[in-house]
Amino acid sequence: MQRSIGIMASAFPLAAPMTLNILLVLILLAIVLALLKWRRCSRVLMSLALILLLVIGCGPVPTWLLKRLQAAYAVDAPIAWGQRNVIVLLGAGTVRVADTGSVEASLYAYGRINKAAALYRACKQSGQLCKVEVSGGDARALGRPEAAIYGEQLQRLGVDAADLLLESRSMNTWQNAQFSAPLLKAYGADRVLLVSSGFHLRRGMLYFTHFGIPATPVRADYVSGVASWWPLSYNFAMADLALHEYAGIAQNQVYEAMGWNVQATKPGAL
Repeated sequence: MQRSIGIMASAFPLAAPMTLNILLVLILLAIVLALLKWRRCSRVLMSLALILLLVIGCGPVPTWLLKRLQAAYAVDAPIAWGQRNVIVLLGAGTVRVADTGSVEASLYAYGRINKAAALYRACKQSGQLCKVEVSGGDARALGRPEAAIYGEQLQRLGVDAADLLLESRSMNTWQNAQFSAPLLKAYGADRVLLVSSGFHLRRGMLYFTHFGIPATPVRADYVSGVASWWPLSYNFAMADLALHEYAGIAQNQVYEAMGWNVQATKPGAL
């Protein structure tokens, strides 16, 4: 039976605290082994935990992981606009404002929103037809889909409401691609730009290609680890961010090998 990817496929940039959990498990196991008088094994695990604390917390590991993810998108390539262009904006979560109860785009979304608006203005200046498709449902169950919230923000930045295509069903990056495909086909897009964070584009492009969408990736932002003599929580967050992306890519490969993904769309079928 075929099924689509759900686990580890969110476009939201905060992942579970994977690296800190691994460190905690190693330390707890080392303590248990020490109590059981298995001192050599205990010392090995404690040493491993210390090494991980330093190589992750001081920056080398997250910097290396993120550089590999974003290398292909570090420099923006010139854009050749088509006759019917669509800028696809992938969501980065929403938040509820505690004092008012309103729902807004998350802190991590504004770079993507601003980039999509800038591309829209450039496309309009070229004299070609241009739409912005905002893809994102209500993954956090806050009462409003990302697409609607981001769409309002795009209008404040000058995007015409008539030029917005809202895809408000998707709950993860895989569904972003799956549910965007019919919208793009119905519009007859001959140029598709995929806007997301640099660390997220590799996985996003993998999924959009699976559904026959020949997109051009456009980076909205770039993140990296921070070199430090002292372990920083920021570096652990960045490592988790990168590992989340690699896990989603690996999961896709496993699903493809097992035949669990929905059937791929042939290139050019859009």
